Amino acid sequence: MDQSLRLLQSDDLRTDGLKWDGPDRDIPVTDSVKLMSGKRELVIRHNGQAYRLRVTTSDKLILTK
Repeated sequence: MDQSLRLLQSDDLRTDGLKWDGPDRDIPVTDSVKLMSGKRELVIRHNGQAYRLRVTTSDKLILTK
């Protein structure tokens, strides 16, 4: 597995119990199931723009503007 993509268990509550094991260890980590709140789609607002994050039928994440 690519070293930059590996997640380790952690007791740090800021990261939902996960720790990013990449070059920048200060990146917050969350589980996609928690982020999506049981839904298949959510909208993220960024700089006045709306982005749609959705889970595909093949269980992949797609972010579109």
